[in-house]
Amino acid sequence: MQFSSSGTHLHPAKNLSNGWEIRRRNFGNTIWFFAPSLKTYDTSELSQSCDCTFQAFSITGEKCALNCDHCRAGILHYMQPALEPEDLLAAAGNLHARGAKGILISGGSDSRGIVPLAPFLGTLARIREKLGLRVIVHTGITDIGLARGLADAGVDSALIDIIGARETIGEICHLGNLGTDDYERSLANLVDAGVPVSPHVVIGLHRGAIKGEYKALEIIHRYDIASLVLVGITPKPDTPMAAVEPPSPGEMGEIFLRARRLLPRVPILLGCERPGGEHKEATDKRALQAGLNGIAYPAEGIISHARQLGLETVTSEMCCALVFDRYHLAARGINSTGTENTKGSGRH
Repeated sequence: MQFSSSGTHLHPAKNLSNGWEIRRRNFGNTIWFFAPSLKTYDTSELSQSCDCTFQAFSITGEKCALNCDHCRAGILHYMQPALEPEDLLAAAGNLHARGAKGILISGGSDSRGIVPLAPFLGTLARIREKLGLRVIVHTGITDIGLARGLADAGVDSALIDIIGARETIGEICHLGNLGTDDYERSLANLVDAGVPVSPHVVIGLHRGAIKGEYKALEIIHRYDIASLVLVGITPKPDTPMAAVEPPSPGEMGEIFLRARRLLPRVPILLGCERPGGEHKEATDKRALQAGLNGIAYPAEGIISHARQLGLETVTSEMCCALVFDRYHLAARGINSTGTENTKGSGRH
């Protein structure tokens, strides 16, 4: 990776410099680094103050009807189970008493790709209103009724994976009866209902290959989203994708740049999931250079590297999807279309 010095600051590699300039023009020189207590994290540059600031719950326990090839429900093992609304309310109350600031509500999908959030909507509203916790939900396929229910509950953000290849939806996620239009419709339902949405794109989801990622970005850029989160596939043991080779940092950097160009005024974050080691360091550097707004669980040395690039660093123990919500954007007087805020449809 090549850098050239100019004054006291370094400048990004030439092929990513366009993204760098887009970020500077629209967001200044600030970059965020996140270390939510979803998992333990500690480096010489950033560590967590406690293990309860931001926690995740699974409303299905460890059950998922899909058992996608990349996960096999493994991610649910690390979430606290809350199978009934009263269980979730009690657990949230305990966390609040310990000083928690927010929670993620997730769970496995049913055979239609739906996370069964509907029975929990009233509880989500109570958690927001009575405890003051910020609430993020991880949705699957979302119809209009659920989207409106989430809006009425006042959730702070909805996370939804957008998949841009029908083959990936069928072969990897085992939803052969669905297509990319079903994911776009879910995104549209959430946006139209007024829910702040942070869509996710998993780079390399199709057995490590780049397949539907660029189409997913094309879908997303048509909607007024709060932020975009990009993550990279991480091969997990005991799954059909345990031995796949993830996309290279260079391939990931190209997707970072395409996202930055498509969404010049939308905050774009490098999320929690991506390969570790040297791959992570190289990927994180490309995220800086391509003009992303923040990085979750940065590799050792990346915060110092950002400062060398002339960036002003801010750290947070909250989920990255919460920092750049619609309220944050409204305070800046902008929305994701790159224009001043105006009333109207959530679609571009």
